[in-house]
Amino acid sequence: MRATSIGHAGLLVETDGGSILCDPWFVPAFFGSWFVFPRNDRLSDDLLARIESADYLYVTHLHGDHHDEAWLREHLRRDIPVLLPGYPTREQERTMRALGFTEFIRTTDGEELELAPGLTVAIHVETSITDGPGGDSAMVVSDGHTRLVNQNDCRTTDLGALTAHGPVDLHWLQYSGAIWYPMVYEMPEHTKRELCAAKVESQFTRAMRYVEAIGARAVVPSAGPPAFLDPDLFHLNVIDGHEPSIFPDQRSFMERLDAAGHRGVLAVPGTEIELSPDSIEVRQPAPDAEIAAIFDHKADYLRRYQADWAEWLDHLHAGWAGHGRTDLLTTLRAWWEPLLAMAPTLRNAVGSACLLRAGDLEIVIDFPAGEVRPYAGEAHEFRFDIPRELVETVVARRAVDWSNSLFLSCRFTAWRAGDFNEYLYNFFKSLSVERMRRTEAEAVRKLAPPTETEPDVELGDFVVQRRCPHRNADLSVFGEIEGDELVCTLHGWRFDVETGRCLTSADHPLRIRRRDA
Repeated sequence: MRATSIGHAGLLVETDGGSILCDPWFVPAFFGSWFVFPRNDRLSDDLLARIESADYLYVTHLHGDHHDEAWLREHLRRDIPVLLPGYPTREQERTMRALGFTEFIRTTDGEELELAPGLTVAIHVETSITDGPGGDSAMVVSDGHTRLVNQNDCRTTDLGALTAHGPVDLHWLQYSGAIWYPMVYEMPEHTKRELCAAKVESQFTRAMRYVEAIGARAVVPSAGPPAFLDPDLFHLNVIDGHEPSIFPDQRSFMERLDAAGHRGVLAVPGTEIELSPDSIEVRQPAPDAEIAAIFDHKADYLRRYQADWAEWLDHLHAGWAGHGRTDLLTTLRAWWEPLLAMAPTLRNAVGSACLLRAGDLEIVIDFPAGEVRPYAGEAHEFRFDIPRELVETVVARRAVDWSNSLFLSCRFTAWRAGDFNEYLYNFFKSLSVERMRRTEAEAVRKLAPPTETEPDVELGDFVVQRRCPHRNADLSVFGEIEGDELVCTLHGWRFDVETGRCLTSADHPLRIRRRDA
Protein backbone atom coordinates (compact mmCIF):
# COMPACT_ATOMS: atom_id res chain seq x y z
CA MET A 1 0.00 0.00 0.00
CA ARG A 2 1.19 3.49 -0.84
CA ALA A 3 -0.22 6.60 0.87
CA THR A 4 0.59 9.97 -0.69
CA SER A 5 -0.15 13.31 0.95
CA ILE A 6 -1.84 15.83 -1.32
CA GLY A 7 -2.09 18.52 1.36
CA HIS A 8 -4.06 19.16 4.56
CA ALA A 9 -6.38 16.15 4.97
CA GLY A 10 -5.94 15.19 1.32
CA LEU A 11 -4.64 11.69 0.75
CA LEU A 12 -4.24 9.27 -2.18
CA VAL A 13 -4.24 5.60 -1.11
CA GLU A 14 -3.00 3.21 -3.81
CA THR A 15 -3.18 -0.57 -3.61
CA ASP A 16 -3.10 -3.47 -6.08
CA GLY A 17 -6.88 -3.57 -5.76
CA GLY A 18 -7.47 0.10 -6.61
CA SER A 19 -6.89 3.66 -5.44
CA ILE A 20 -8.94 5.95 -3.18
CA LEU A 21 -8.76 9.73 -3.35
CA CYS A 22 -9.57 11.25 0.04
CA ASP A 23 -10.55 14.91 0.70
CA PRO A 24 -8.79 16.64 -2.20
CA TRP A 25 -8.58 20.35 -1.35
CA PHE A 26 -6.82 22.86 -3.61
CA VAL A 27 -8.94 26.05 -3.88
CA PRO A 28 -8.66 28.34 -0.80
CA ALA A 29 -11.65 27.87 1.50
CA PHE A 30 -13.91 29.95 3.74
CA PHE A 31 -13.91 33.23 1.82
CA GLY A 32 -10.28 32.74 0.84
CA SER A 33 -9.15 32.64 4.47
CA TRP A 34 -7.70 29.13 4.54
CA PHE A 35 -4.89 28.01 2.23
CA VAL A 36 -3.27 24.58 2.19
CA PHE A 37 -0.06 24.45 4.26
CA PRO A 38 2.47 23.55 3.05
CA ARG A 39 1.27 24.65 -0.38
CA ASN A 40 -0.02 22.04 -2.83
CA ASP A 41 -0.30 24.15 -5.97
CA ARG A 42 2.97 22.74 -7.34
CA LEU A 43 2.41 18.99 -7.34
CA SER A 44 4.17 16.90 -9.97
CA ASP A 45 2.37 16.07 -13.21
CA ASP A 46 2.62 12.37 -12.35
CA LEU A 47 0.91 12.82 -8.99
CA LEU A 48 -1.79 15.05 -10.46
CA ALA A 49 -2.52 12.39 -13.09
CA ARG A 50 -2.77 9.70 -10.41
CA ILE A 51 -5.10 11.91 -8.36
CA GLU A 52 -7.42 12.62 -11.27
CA SER A 53 -7.55 8.96 -12.35
CA ALA A 54 -8.30 7.51 -8.91
CA ASP A 55 -10.71 4.57 -8.77
CA TYR A 56 -12.78 5.86 -5.83
CA LEU A 57 -13.54 9.19 -4.15
CA TYR A 58 -14.03 9.61 -0.42
CA VAL A 59 -15.03 12.97 1.07
CA THR A 60 -15.16 12.73 4.85
CA HIS A 61 -17.65 15.58 5.36
CA LEU A 62 -18.85 18.79 3.73
CA HIS A 63 -16.57 21.41 5.30
CA GLY A 64 -14.79 23.49 2.70
CA ASP A 65 -11.27 22.26 3.54
CA HIS A 66 -12.41 18.70 2.76
CA HIS A 67 -15.16 19.18 0.20
CA ASP A 68 -13.65 21.42 -2.51
CA GLU A 69 -16.61 21.99 -4.82
CA ALA A 70 -14.68 24.07 -7.37
CA TRP A 71 -11.95 21.44 -7.78
CA LEU A 72 -14.30 18.45 -7.70
CA ARG A 73 -16.43 20.01 -10.40
CA GLU A 74 -13.51 20.47 -12.79
CA HIS A 75 -11.05 17.63 -12.20
CA LEU A 76 -12.79 14.29 -11.68
CA ARG A 77 -14.83 12.13 -14.01
CA ARG A 78 -18.52 12.19 -13.23
CA ASP A 79 -18.79 8.40 -12.90
CA ILE A 80 -16.08 7.91 -10.28
CA PRO A 81 -17.65 5.79 -7.50
CA VAL A 82 -18.17 8.00 -4.44
CA LEU A 83 -17.88 6.29 -1.06
CA LEU A 84 -20.65 7.68 1.13
CA PRO A 85 -20.36 7.53 4.93
CA GLY A 86 -23.47 6.14 6.62
CA TYR A 87 -24.74 9.57 7.63
CA PRO A 88 -28.27 9.99 9.02
CA THR A 89 -29.38 12.13 6.08
CA ARG A 90 -28.79 12.11 2.31
CA GLU A 91 -27.44 15.68 2.31
CA GLN A 92 -23.95 14.66 1.21
CA GLU A 93 -25.28 12.52 -1.61
CA ARG A 94 -27.55 15.33 -2.80
CA THR A 95 -24.60 17.73 -2.71
CA MET A 96 -22.41 15.38 -4.75
CA ARG A 97 -25.19 14.72 -7.25
CA ALA A 98 -25.59 18.47 -7.70
CA LEU A 99 -21.92 18.52 -8.78
CA GLY A 100 -22.71 15.91 -11.42
CA PHE A 101 -21.46 12.73 -9.77
CA THR A 102 -23.56 9.71 -10.67
CA GLU A 103 -22.10 6.62 -8.99
CA PHE A 104 -22.39 6.09 -5.22
CA ILE A 105 -21.46 3.34 -2.80
CA ARG A 106 -23.37 3.70 0.47
CA THR A 107 -21.53 2.27 3.43
CA THR A 108 -22.73 1.16 6.85
CA ASP A 109 -21.13 2.68 9.92
CA GLY A 110 -18.16 0.60 11.02
CA GLU A 111 -18.79 -2.34 8.66
CA GLU A 112 -16.03 -3.59 6.37
CA LEU A 113 -16.76 -3.50 2.66
CA GLU A 114 -14.71 -5.16 -0.07
CA LEU A 115 -14.41 -2.70 -2.94
CA ALA A 116 -12.27 -5.03 -5.04
CA PRO A 117 -10.13 -8.12 -4.41
CA GLY A 118 -7.38 -6.94 -2.11
CA LEU A 119 -9.07 -3.65 -1.13
CA THR A 120 -11.42 -3.31 1.84
CA VAL A 121 -12.66 -0.22 3.64
CA ALA A 122 -14.65 0.49 6.78
CA ILE A 123 -16.03 4.01 7.23
CA HIS A 124 -16.83 5.04 10.79
CA VAL A 125 -19.28 7.88 11.40
CA GLU A 126 -19.22 10.23 14.37
CA THR A 127 -22.76 11.56 14.48
CA SER A 128 -23.48 15.17 15.27
CA ILE A 129 -26.63 16.41 13.64
CA THR A 130 -25.44 20.02 13.57
CA ASP A 131 -22.05 19.33 11.96
CA GLY A 132 -22.47 18.84 8.26
CA PRO A 133 -24.85 16.16 7.01
CA GLY A 134 -24.69 14.25 10.25
CA GLY A 135 -21.18 14.58 11.56
CA ASP A 136 -17.70 13.55 10.47
CA SER A 137 -16.16 10.27 9.39
CA ALA A 138 -12.95 8.27 9.41
CA MET A 139 -11.87 5.44 7.13
CA VAL A 140 -9.91 2.24 7.70
CA VAL A 141 -8.27 0.86 4.54
CA SER A 142 -6.66 -2.57 4.17
CA ASP A 143 -4.93 -4.30 1.26
CA GLY A 144 -4.80 -7.62 3.08
CA HIS A 145 -1.24 -7.02 4.26
CA THR A 146 -1.25 -3.55 5.85
CA ARG A 147 -3.85 -1.25 7.32
CA LEU A 148 -4.23 2.56 7.28
CA VAL A 149 -6.51 4.68 9.44
CA ASN A 150 -7.47 8.03 7.93
CA GLN A 151 -8.97 9.72 10.99
CA ASN A 152 -8.42 13.30 9.74
CA ASP A 153 -10.44 15.52 12.10
CA CYS A 154 -13.08 12.97 13.08
CA ARG A 155 -13.36 13.12 16.87
CA THR A 156 -14.63 9.63 17.46
CA THR A 157 -15.78 8.88 20.99
CA ASP A 158 -15.27 5.13 20.56
CA LEU A 159 -11.50 4.84 20.86
CA GLY A 160 -11.56 1.12 20.10
CA ALA A 161 -13.73 1.18 17.00
CA LEU A 162 -10.95 2.04 14.56
CA THR A 163 -8.77 -0.82 15.79
CA ALA A 164 -11.54 -3.41 15.70
CA HIS A 165 -10.50 -4.40 12.17
CA GLY A 166 -6.97 -5.34 13.19
CA PRO A 167 -3.56 -3.82 13.93
CA VAL A 168 -2.91 -0.42 12.34
CA ASP A 169 0.26 0.40 10.43
CA LEU A 170 -0.26 4.08 9.57
CA HIS A 171 -2.48 6.64 11.36
CA TRP A 172 -3.33 10.00 9.72
CA LEU A 173 -4.59 12.35 12.43
CA GLN A 174 -5.57 15.98 13.04
CA TYR A 175 -3.78 17.71 15.90
CA SER A 176 -4.15 21.44 15.09
CA GLY A 177 -7.02 23.87 15.52
CA ALA A 178 -10.02 24.13 13.22
CA ILE A 179 -12.20 26.77 14.87
CA TRP A 180 -12.45 30.53 15.23
CA TYR A 181 -12.30 30.58 19.04
CA PRO A 182 -10.83 32.44 20.83
CA MET A 183 -9.15 34.56 18.14
CA VAL A 184 -12.23 36.46 16.96
CA TYR A 185 -13.60 37.20 20.43
CA GLU A 186 -13.36 40.60 22.08
CA MET A 187 -11.27 40.14 25.22
CA PRO A 188 -8.00 41.40 26.73
CA GLU A 189 -4.94 40.31 24.74
CA HIS A 190 -3.36 38.46 27.67
CA THR A 191 -6.57 36.52 28.23
CA LYS A 192 -6.71 35.57 24.56
CA ARG A 193 -3.10 34.32 24.66
CA GLU A 194 -3.82 32.20 27.73
CA LEU A 195 -6.92 30.71 26.12
CA CYS A 196 -5.03 29.98 22.90
CA ALA A 197 -2.26 28.20 24.81
CA ALA A 198 -4.83 26.15 26.72
CA LYS A 199 -6.65 25.29 23.50
CA VAL A 200 -3.45 24.09 21.81
CA GLU A 201 -2.60 21.94 24.81
CA SER A 202 -6.07 20.40 24.83
CA GLN A 203 -5.78 19.70 21.07
CA PHE A 204 -2.46 17.93 21.56
CA THR A 205 -3.77 15.98 24.56
CA ARG A 206 -6.83 14.80 22.65
CA ALA A 207 -4.72 13.80 19.64
CA MET A 208 -2.31 11.86 21.84
CA ARG A 209 -5.24 9.93 23.33
CA TYR A 210 -6.09 8.79 19.81
CA VAL A 211 -2.45 7.95 19.11
CA GLU A 212 -2.24 5.78 22.22
CA ALA A 213 -5.58 4.10 21.51
CA ILE A 214 -4.80 3.28 17.87
CA GLY A 215 -1.22 2.19 18.55
CA ALA A 216 -0.10 2.46 14.92
CA ARG A 217 3.45 1.75 13.80
CA ALA A 218 3.67 5.37 12.57
CA VAL A 219 1.57 8.54 12.86
CA VAL A 220 1.16 11.30 10.27
CA PRO A 221 0.09 14.70 11.65
CA SER A 222 -2.43 15.98 9.08
CA ALA A 223 -5.63 17.96 8.48
CA GLY A 224 -4.04 21.22 9.56
CA PRO A 225 -3.03 23.85 10.13
CA PRO A 226 -4.17 26.07 7.28
CA ALA A 227 -2.08 29.00 6.12
CA PHE A 228 -3.60 32.49 6.37
CA LEU A 229 -2.31 34.59 3.47
CA ASP A 230 -4.81 37.45 3.46
CA PRO A 231 -3.05 40.44 5.09
CA ASP A 232 -6.06 40.88 7.38
CA LEU A 233 -5.57 37.37 8.77
CA PHE A 234 -1.81 36.80 8.52
CA HIS A 235 -1.48 37.21 12.31
CA LEU A 236 -3.30 33.88 12.78
CA ASN A 237 -0.29 31.93 11.50
CA VAL A 238 1.87 30.41 14.21
CA ILE A 239 5.44 31.27 13.23
CA ASP A 240 7.57 31.64 16.36
CA GLY A 241 5.10 29.92 18.69
CA HIS A 242 4.10 32.99 20.67
CA GLU A 243 1.23 34.22 18.51
CA PRO A 244 -2.30 34.24 19.99
CA SER A 245 -3.44 31.46 17.67
CA ILE A 246 -4.54 27.82 17.89
CA PHE A 247 -2.81 26.70 14.67
CA PRO A 248 0.57 25.11 15.50
CA ASP A 249 2.23 23.26 12.61
CA GLN A 250 3.27 19.66 12.05
CA ARG A 251 6.69 19.84 13.66
CA SER A 252 5.19 20.99 16.96
CA PHE A 253 3.16 17.81 17.22
CA MET A 254 6.06 15.70 15.93
CA GLU A 255 7.97 16.77 19.04
CA ARG A 256 5.10 15.53 21.23
CA LEU A 257 5.06 12.21 19.41
CA ASP A 258 8.81 11.80 19.73
CA ALA A 259 8.75 12.61 23.45
CA ALA A 260 6.16 9.86 23.97
CA GLY A 261 8.15 7.31 21.98
CA HIS A 262 5.97 7.23 18.87
CA ARG A 263 7.23 7.38 15.30
CA GLY A 264 5.94 10.47 13.51
CA VAL A 265 6.17 11.04 9.77
CA LEU A 266 6.42 14.62 8.50
CA ALA A 267 4.25 14.67 5.39
CA VAL A 268 4.09 17.59 2.96
CA PRO A 269 2.17 17.57 -0.32
CA GLY A 270 3.82 14.91 -2.44
CA THR A 271 5.23 12.81 0.42
CA GLU A 272 4.85 9.10 -0.39
CA ILE A 273 4.71 6.47 2.36
CA GLU A 274 5.14 2.89 1.25
CA LEU A 275 3.74 0.28 3.63
CA SER A 276 4.66 -3.37 3.89
CA PRO A 277 4.36 -5.80 6.81
CA ASP A 278 8.05 -5.33 7.54
CA SER A 279 8.76 -1.69 6.72
CA ILE A 280 7.51 1.86 6.34
CA GLU A 281 9.47 3.76 3.71
CA VAL A 282 9.10 7.53 3.30
CA ARG A 283 9.94 9.34 0.05
CA GLN A 284 9.87 13.12 0.17
CA PRO A 285 9.16 15.27 -2.92
CA ALA A 286 12.18 17.53 -2.24
CA PRO A 287 15.54 17.36 -0.46
CA ASP A 288 15.37 17.31 3.34
CA ALA A 289 16.93 20.78 3.55
CA GLU A 290 14.16 22.30 1.40
CA ILE A 291 11.44 20.71 3.50
CA ALA A 292 13.11 21.80 6.73
CA ALA A 293 13.28 25.37 5.40
CA ILE A 294 9.46 25.49 5.17
CA PHE A 295 9.34 25.31 8.95
CA ASP A 296 12.72 26.82 9.90
CA HIS A 297 12.00 29.93 7.81
CA LYS A 298 8.23 29.82 7.93
CA ALA A 299 7.64 33.59 7.72
CA ASP A 300 9.68 33.84 4.50
CA TYR A 301 7.90 30.80 3.07
CA LEU A 302 4.47 32.26 3.84
CA ARG A 303 5.37 35.67 2.39
CA ARG A 304 6.45 34.09 -0.90
CA TYR A 305 3.29 32.00 -0.92
CA GLN A 306 1.27 35.13 -0.19
CA ALA A 307 2.88 37.07 -3.05
CA ASP A 308 2.00 34.30 -5.51
CA TRP A 309 -1.67 34.49 -4.51
CA ALA A 310 -1.96 38.25 -4.00
CA GLU A 311 -3.71 38.87 -7.31
CA TRP A 312 -6.20 36.07 -6.60
CA LEU A 313 -6.96 37.58 -3.19
CA ASP A 314 -7.39 41.07 -4.68
CA HIS A 315 -9.87 39.68 -7.19
CA LEU A 316 -11.73 37.88 -4.39
CA HIS A 317 -12.05 41.08 -2.35
CA ALA A 318 -13.22 43.01 -5.39
CA GLY A 319 -16.00 40.50 -5.89
CA TRP A 320 -17.30 41.11 -2.37
CA ALA A 321 -17.24 44.87 -2.78
CA GLY A 322 -19.35 44.56 -5.90
CA HIS A 323 -22.02 42.43 -4.26
CA GLY A 324 -25.41 44.12 -4.48
CA ARG A 325 -27.30 45.07 -1.34
CA THR A 326 -30.60 43.45 -0.50
CA ASP A 327 -33.23 43.92 2.18
CA LEU A 328 -31.41 41.68 4.63
CA LEU A 329 -33.80 42.18 7.50
CA THR A 330 -36.85 41.13 5.49
CA THR A 331 -34.98 38.19 3.97
CA LEU A 332 -33.65 36.90 7.28
CA ARG A 333 -36.98 37.36 9.03
CA ALA A 334 -38.80 35.35 6.35
CA TRP A 335 -36.11 32.65 6.43
CA TRP A 336 -35.36 32.36 10.14
CA GLU A 337 -38.63 33.00 12.00
CA PRO A 338 -40.25 29.79 10.68
CA LEU A 339 -37.12 27.89 11.77
CA LEU A 340 -37.25 29.48 15.22
CA ALA A 341 -40.91 28.48 15.49
CA MET A 342 -39.84 24.86 14.94
CA ALA A 343 -37.35 24.93 17.79
CA PRO A 344 -38.80 26.04 21.16
CA THR A 345 -36.39 23.82 23.12
CA LEU A 346 -33.35 25.20 21.33
CA ARG A 347 -34.60 28.76 21.78
CA ASN A 348 -35.05 28.22 25.49
CA ALA A 349 -31.54 26.76 25.71
CA VAL A 350 -30.07 29.87 24.06
CA GLY A 351 -32.11 31.92 26.50
CA SER A 352 -31.33 35.42 25.29
CA ALA A 353 -31.12 37.68 22.28
CA CYS A 354 -28.25 37.80 19.79
CA LEU A 355 -27.26 41.01 18.04
CA LEU A 356 -26.08 40.60 14.46
CA ARG A 357 -24.28 43.61 13.05
CA ALA A 358 -23.81 43.48 9.28
CA GLY A 359 -22.00 46.71 8.58
CA ASP A 360 -24.38 49.51 9.50
CA LEU A 361 -27.37 47.16 9.77
CA GLU A 362 -28.24 45.92 13.28
CA ILE A 363 -30.58 42.95 13.63
CA VAL A 364 -31.73 41.21 16.80
CA ILE A 365 -32.43 37.49 16.85
CA ASP A 366 -34.69 37.23 19.89
CA PHE A 367 -34.53 33.55 20.75
CA PRO A 368 -37.01 33.59 23.66
CA ALA A 369 -39.61 35.38 21.51
CA GLY A 370 -38.71 33.60 18.26
CA GLU A 371 -38.41 36.91 16.40
CA VAL A 372 -36.01 38.60 13.97
CA ARG A 373 -36.33 42.38 14.10
CA PRO A 374 -34.42 45.67 14.00
CA TYR A 375 -32.19 46.31 17.03
CA ALA A 376 -33.67 48.87 19.42
CA GLY A 377 -31.05 48.87 22.15
CA GLU A 378 -32.46 45.90 24.05
CA ALA A 379 -30.35 43.64 26.25
CA HIS A 380 -28.53 40.75 24.60
CA GLU A 381 -25.90 38.21 25.64
CA PHE A 382 -24.34 37.47 22.24
CA ARG A 383 -23.06 39.64 19.40
CA PHE A 384 -21.55 39.05 15.97
CA ASP A 385 -19.97 41.82 13.88
CA ILE A 386 -19.68 40.59 10.28
CA PRO A 387 -18.88 42.57 7.12
CA ARG A 388 -22.15 43.15 5.33
CA GLU A 389 -20.81 41.89 2.00
CA LEU A 390 -20.09 38.51 3.56
CA VAL A 391 -23.55 38.28 5.09
CA GLU A 392 -25.04 39.25 1.72
CA THR A 393 -23.04 36.45 0.08
CA VAL A 394 -24.09 33.63 2.42
CA VAL A 395 -27.70 34.84 2.35
CA ALA A 396 -27.66 34.85 -1.46
CA ARG A 397 -26.33 31.28 -1.38
CA ARG A 398 -28.98 30.31 1.18
CA ALA A 399 -26.15 28.72 3.16
CA VAL A 400 -27.60 26.29 5.68
CA ASP A 401 -24.45 26.02 7.83
CA TRP A 402 -22.87 29.36 8.72
CA SER A 403 -20.16 27.60 10.68
CA ASN A 404 -18.85 26.19 7.41
CA SER A 405 -19.77 29.01 5.08
CA LEU A 406 -18.89 31.99 7.28
CA PHE A 407 -17.56 31.54 10.81
CA LEU A 408 -14.55 29.38 9.89
CA SER A 409 -13.32 32.27 7.76
CA CYS A 410 -12.44 34.14 10.99
CA ARG A 411 -13.52 37.30 9.13
CA PHE A 412 -15.71 38.58 11.95
CA THR A 413 -15.59 39.52 15.62
CA ALA A 414 -17.73 38.18 18.41
CA TRP A 415 -18.67 38.91 21.99
CA ARG A 416 -20.63 37.02 24.63
CA ALA A 417 -21.64 37.88 28.17
CA GLY A 418 -21.14 34.42 29.64
CA ASP A 419 -19.94 30.97 28.72
CA PHE A 420 -20.05 29.20 25.38
CA ASN A 421 -23.59 28.30 24.34
CA GLU A 422 -23.64 25.34 21.96
CA TYR A 423 -27.30 25.91 21.08
CA LEU A 424 -26.62 29.36 19.66
CA TYR A 425 -24.14 27.89 17.21
CA ASN A 426 -26.44 24.91 16.60
CA PHE A 427 -28.97 27.41 15.30
CA PHE A 428 -26.51 28.91 12.82
CA LYS A 429 -25.50 25.42 11.68
CA SER A 430 -29.11 24.35 11.07
CA LEU A 431 -30.64 26.90 8.72
CA SER A 432 -32.93 24.55 6.83
CA VAL A 433 -36.13 22.75 7.76
CA GLU A 434 -34.39 19.36 7.59
CA ARG A 435 -31.53 20.44 9.82
CA MET A 436 -33.66 22.38 12.29
CA ARG A 437 -36.09 19.50 12.72
CA ARG A 438 -33.20 17.25 13.71
CA THR A 439 -31.55 19.91 15.88
CA GLU A 440 -34.70 20.54 17.87
CA ALA A 441 -35.30 16.82 18.28
CA GLU A 442 -31.78 16.39 19.62
CA ALA A 443 -32.24 19.34 21.99
CA VAL A 444 -35.40 17.71 23.33
CA ARG A 445 -33.56 14.41 23.76
CA LYS A 446 -30.81 16.09 25.76
CA LEU A 447 -32.72 18.72 27.71
CA ALA A 448 -36.31 17.56 28.03
CA PRO A 449 -36.53 13.77 27.71
CA PRO A 450 -40.06 12.41 27.90
CA THR A 451 -41.31 11.41 31.33
CA GLU A 452 -44.50 9.71 30.17
CA THR A 453 -45.33 7.21 27.47
CA GLU A 454 -45.90 9.01 24.19
CA PRO A 455 -48.29 7.94 21.43
CA ASP A 456 -46.92 5.74 18.68
CA VAL A 457 -45.98 7.26 15.31
CA GLU A 458 -46.43 6.08 11.74
CA LEU A 459 -43.46 5.32 9.50
CA GLY A 460 -44.45 4.14 6.04
CA ASP A 461 -46.55 1.00 6.49
CA PHE A 462 -45.67 0.64 10.15
CA VAL A 463 -46.76 1.94 13.54
CA VAL A 464 -43.83 2.26 15.91
CA GLN A 465 -43.07 3.53 19.39
CA ARG A 466 -41.97 7.14 19.23
CA ARG A 467 -38.64 6.85 21.09
CA CYS A 468 -35.66 4.75 20.05
CA PRO A 469 -34.80 2.33 22.89
CA HIS A 470 -31.13 3.25 22.49
CA ARG A 471 -31.03 6.94 23.48
CA ASN A 472 -34.59 8.24 23.19
CA ALA A 473 -34.22 9.69 19.69
CA ASP A 474 -37.57 10.75 18.22
CA LEU A 475 -38.27 8.16 15.52
CA SER A 476 -40.77 10.45 13.82
CA VAL A 477 -37.69 12.50 12.92
CA PHE A 478 -34.82 10.01 12.93
CA GLY A 479 -36.57 6.79 11.92
CA GLU A 480 -36.40 5.40 8.38
CA ILE A 481 -37.66 2.16 6.90
CA GLU A 482 -35.02 0.44 4.78
CA GLY A 483 -36.34 -2.83 3.37
CA ASP A 484 -36.92 -5.21 6.27
CA GLU A 485 -35.27 -2.92 8.80
CA LEU A 486 -36.09 0.25 10.70
CA VAL A 487 -33.03 2.46 11.09
CA CYS A 488 -32.64 5.15 13.74
CA THR A 489 -30.44 7.51 11.78
CA LEU A 490 -29.23 9.43 14.82
CA HIS A 491 -26.81 6.65 15.80
CA GLY A 492 -27.45 4.04 13.10
CA TRP A 493 -29.22 1.44 15.26
CA ARG A 494 -31.27 -1.11 13.29
CA PHE A 495 -34.39 -3.12 14.13
CA ASP A 496 -36.26 -5.93 12.37
CA VAL A 497 -39.61 -4.48 11.22
CA GLU A 498 -41.50 -7.76 11.71
CA THR A 499 -40.32 -8.64 15.21
CA GLY A 500 -38.88 -5.40 16.60
CA ARG A 501 -35.67 -7.26 17.48
CA CYS A 502 -32.67 -4.96 17.74
CA LEU A 503 -30.05 -5.97 15.17
CA THR A 504 -27.38 -3.72 16.66
CA SER A 505 -27.37 -4.76 20.31
CA ALA A 506 -29.15 -7.33 22.42
CA ASP A 507 -31.95 -6.43 24.83
CA HIS A 508 -33.17 -3.27 23.05
CA PRO A 509 -36.43 -4.42 21.42
CA LEU A 510 -38.67 -1.99 19.57
CA ARG A 511 -42.47 -1.98 19.60
CA ILE A 512 -43.54 -2.05 15.97
CA ARG A 513 -46.44 -3.43 13.90
CA ARG A 514 -47.91 -3.06 10.46
CA ARG A 515 -50.64 -0.43 10.19
CA ASP A 516 -53.30 -2.95 9.13
CA ALA A 517 -52.39 -5.45 11.86
